[in-house]
Amino acid sequence: MSHTRRDTIAGALSLAAASLASERATAGNGERSPWQGRRYRRWEIGPLAGPRGLRLVERRAQAPGPGQVLVEMRAAALNHRDLMIVAGRYGRPQPPERVPLSDGAGVVVAVGPGVTDVAVGDRVTAPHFLEWLDGDYDPAIFAADLGNTADGWLSELVTLPAQSLLTLPDGLDFSDAAALGAAGITAWTVLVNLGRIKAGDTVLTLGTGGVSILALQIAKMFGAKVAITSSSNDKLDLARRLGADITVNYRERPDWEVAVREANDGHGVDIVVETVGVATLGRSLACCAPNARIGLLGALGGQAQEPPDLMPMLLGNLLLKGITSGSRRMFADLLRACGLNGVKPHIDRRFDFDEARAAWEYLAGGGHVGKLIVSRGA
Repeated sequence: MSHTRRDTIAGALSLAAASLASERATAGNGERSPWQGRRYRRWEIGPLAGPRGLRLVERRAQAPGPGQVLVEMRAAALNHRDLMIVAGRYGRPQPPERVPLSDGAGVVVAVGPGVTDVAVGDRVTAPHFLEWLDGDYDPAIFAADLGNTADGWLSELVTLPAQSLLTLPDGLDFSDAAALGAAGITAWTVLVNLGRIKAGDTVLTLGTGGVSILALQIAKMFGAKVAITSSSNDKLDLARRLGADITVNYRERPDWEVAVREANDGHGVDIVVETVGVATLGRSLACCAPNARIGLLGALGGQAQEPPDLMPMLLGNLLLKGITSGSRRMFADLLRACGLNGVKPHIDRRFDFDEARAAWEYLAGGGHVGKLIVSRGA
């Protein structure tokens, strides 16, 4: 990404956060925006005390500035990292006024001067890394990370850079688009960009959270075989209904890597969506067929009690890569593929906007399968 484009987005974000000058209160035709000064509600992370610290407040809207778009939120989705952000344990602590949630979708209600790619009435979403439009990963993208270093989607009105937006394809509603955000982009990056998935491949994904279930659904869309693990037989039953071919309860089979191979006619897997982290990496590597690709994208399992055995990487010519979500281009590809193939992300539970705190508490309980949605008028 060029410095010019990055500076343009960063400038748009800073304008959204600051008080706008009087001339910014006008629409592109010089008339005053009807949204200027309108009252709206939003959730803020508050004093970093976990879900109980979340606060619902009222603010006054600012008209979108040059290159900006004002979006009326219809649906937003939670990710595991949202538990850490509201507790101040995700990177550097954010200010109490920060609006949470990285994923969402809504309707454009106003556009700033110079915006031509989207129009009032468009259904839109955006990748949470607003500056990562295309190309390779750069750690600098964390400077504009929705719900973390930039205000997120848990607000009745959201101001976003126009060039970060994507229009929703036919067949996907607001909740679908929100659910496909960070978790879907991450799963897509592992399966498609790293894994080069094709029909007949076997994919292993761990657990039944948002990334794992979306990985299951995307892999089945490509005609792959999917193995999934969980400690709950009820969750595994649901995974089978969603298309899983191999299910293993890792409490009943602590040697789950052996169980996966047994259920796969003795063969290893071609792609691993490693959501747990170093704690299970050794077993994931032991599951692999020669030339398998492993995307390491989580640390839910904490630190490993002992270093993982990396010998399977050498003997099997395996490829291991760290994954940090993905770009706007990857999200566009994911949305298009799901729209064309009729893939609807599995949503475990929906919460009303006023009940957002309950969504965090439910997420913390770990009983969900797939995604949790907070919606308003969706």
